[in-house]
Amino acid sequence: MNEIKTKVLGYPRIGQDRQLKKATESYWKGEISLEALKQTGAQIRKDNWLKQKKAGIDYIPSNDFSFYDQMLDMTCLLGNVPARFQWDGKSIDLDTLFFMARGLRPGATAKPTTTACEMTKWFDTNYHYLVPEFSSSTKFTLSASKVFDEFKEAKDLGVVTCPVLIGPVTYLLLGKGPAGFDSLSLLNGLLPVYEDILKRLSALGAEWIQIDEPVLSLDLTALQLEAIKKTYERLSKASGAKLMVASYFGELRSNVQVFAQLPVAALHIDAVRAAGEVVEIARSIGSQKLLSVGVIDGRNIWKNDFTTSLEVLKKVKSIIGAGRLIVSPSCSLVHVPLSLAHESKLDAQLKNWMAFADEKLQELTQLRGLLEGTASKDVLTANSQAISLRRQSKRIHQDAVAKRVKSVGPKDLNRASAFPERRSLQIKRLNLPLFPTTTIGSFPQTTEVRNLRAQWKKNTIDAKQYEAEMEAEIKKCVEFQHEIGIDMLVHGEFERNDMVEYFGEQLEGFVFTANGWVQSYGSRYVKPPIIFGDVHRPKPMTVRWSAFAQTLTKKPMKGMLTGPVTISQWSFVRDDQPRSQTVQQIALAIRDEVLDLEKAGIAAIQIDEPALREGLPLRKQDWPAYLRWAVDAFRLSCGGVKNETQIHTHMCYAQFNDIIEAIADMDADVISIETSRSNMELLGAFESFRYPNEIGPGVYDIHSPRVPETAEMVDLLVKASRVLPAEHIWVNPDCGLKTRQWPEVKQALKNMVAAALQMRSRV
Repeated sequence: MNEIKTKVLGYPRIGQDRQLKKATESYWKGEISLEALKQTGAQIRKDNWLKQKKAGIDYIPSNDFSFYDQMLDMTCLLGNVPARFQWDGKSIDLDTLFFMARGLRPGATAKPTTTACEMTKWFDTNYHYLVPEFSSSTKFTLSASKVFDEFKEAKDLGVVTCPVLIGPVTYLLLGKGPAGFDSLSLLNGLLPVYEDILKRLSALGAEWIQIDEPVLSLDLTALQLEAIKKTYERLSKASGAKLMVASYFGELRSNVQVFAQLPVAALHIDAVRAAGEVVEIARSIGSQKLLSVGVIDGRNIWKNDFTTSLEVLKKVKSIIGAGRLIVSPSCSLVHVPLSLAHESKLDAQLKNWMAFADEKLQELTQLRGLLEGTASKDVLTANSQAISLRRQSKRIHQDAVAKRVKSVGPKDLNRASAFPERRSLQIKRLNLPLFPTTTIGSFPQTTEVRNLRAQWKKNTIDAKQYEAEMEAEIKKCVEFQHEIGIDMLVHGEFERNDMVEYFGEQLEGFVFTANGWVQSYGSRYVKPPIIFGDVHRPKPMTVRWSAFAQTLTKKPMKGMLTGPVTISQWSFVRDDQPRSQTVQQIALAIRDEVLDLEKAGIAAIQIDEPALREGLPLRKQDWPAYLRWAVDAFRLSCGGVKNETQIHTHMCYAQFNDIIEAIADMDADVISIETSRSNMELLGAFESFRYPNEIGPGVYDIHSPRVPETAEMVDLLVKASRVLPAEHIWVNPDCGLKTRQWPEVKQALKNMVAAALQMRSRV
């Protein structure tokens, strides 16, 4: 038996062939039974558990699987269902969970009567979670059996797992309540439910329980740290199982001593992002605790540098001994694709630089073997060679790109004139009404459209046929927008598979996988590009389609681009240079595209940056440096256009209050934001700051199949008009419409245009 242990904090839950997505969406459509959906989940869990057991992992997680989101699972476990979902107080079933997530019960034919739970990003990742809702009357009660059922399920397979729970303090601090409400006031009522959960798991035979408290990587107040201490003083006494508290995604900094002294059996630290704190923690945890050292990056796909990891692990081993050391990834592996085994698109050299989740299992056991002296020296030699070959590869560095980046100066970041002068010229050119309507860019992608793209990629149809059929789709989209009275049109983006992947495929320095899917939210999966080298644009990427669409209308056609920060944030980015340098390279490529769109007669160009807030460092003291280079990258991407060209940007799921000055500094002529699920709450930041430019607060939640009525949209716009000048308000959905169905989109947009007309008649 190995003295040094290995651990996984969580594993990809979507299946090698995206079985979970297919089964979940089939169930929502009524095409398969609930039992068939559950069987799909059970098979994925079984495969994951047995795979990890076979790989030699000592602490294998359970309850890391979810049909939608782990925070929503926790909400169900704790019985914290908002009143609008009319929960009967019994055990919460999957249909109730899906109702909370989507605002629509599976199989429902009647229009839903309420909005789904708000969704936002999980720390600085591209994963979304469903936000818990609290009030002073919130009561918690054990209301679901998933965590117990899955532990027993694994045990029946011969795998005694380590159940995973979201920690009480993280759960409360990441939720929302009325203005000024302190969610930690609910802690005393919450902890007894956690104690009951721990006791039940222990009674079932759980030897270890992992409790995730990633809020320890945030700036915490003295009261919040006291809540952490109080929580684990209680929970450590509540169970016969051993508790491991896991911190990840960042450094602990001023929280380090509270973390190190928690009265639990083990701690986990992210040794990728908090590498400088590992030795200090090892020296501070006392003589009994185990320490899980997350040296393998759970958020990126590059092969681990064994030489560097072994240096860290050897130092920890010398302090606490081999018997208290656990080798692990930095965080859950849900953020990386499942396996490289099916990646036939990647050439051998690139593939040898990478490790997906399955390969990271192997890395864990290899590192343990190297530490214990049981692994062949060839393992370290092969790893060192792969790391060295990547660093020296001529595929990575481009002299022309480096030279251009070096030449960028302040003049490249600025528009010719300030916003008021630009606005007067844009009003004259665009001739738009009050409360102008537009969309965020994409329209529904039908099976026919996706099949058309697939046929073209497989060369089963030629370019002439592909372009003709794409033009036909664009024409139908433009005609529909004309028919309902949209003011600023888009071409629909039917040629695009994904808002990042599409651009990455046409930029140098990117590579793509065939099956590298990761979950973004629910059944929405993405296949992030991999940035492995210097980035530049060989030729125009979108001009052909936007220019064609403009020939179909006399109304302004908006060009659609993804911004440099978002392209970086939603890719697996290279780790051999600062992210800011990679983003600047992408910004120059987008700048070339912007200028070409302008030359083609496109009067408005949208550069989406939904990930700008998401990429914000977790600690406020690190914000200024990030915001400076992130904002500069946006300005660099559009700084060369004429005053008459209107620059839009789009952001979703962003808490703007703390960064509103930086958003204003982006100097976009129009910003569109998500506000429908939050009932226009986000506009408070724009009111207090007096945001100078134009704003499109979203009035249609596209992440739900629910179709909002015109009156509901008018109500949202009335709220917006109370805090914003009417002449600065645009009317648009929260986000792109790609994932929705045409019938719901048509009705929702008709209602949206009707809402804009009502607002014009009011003003």
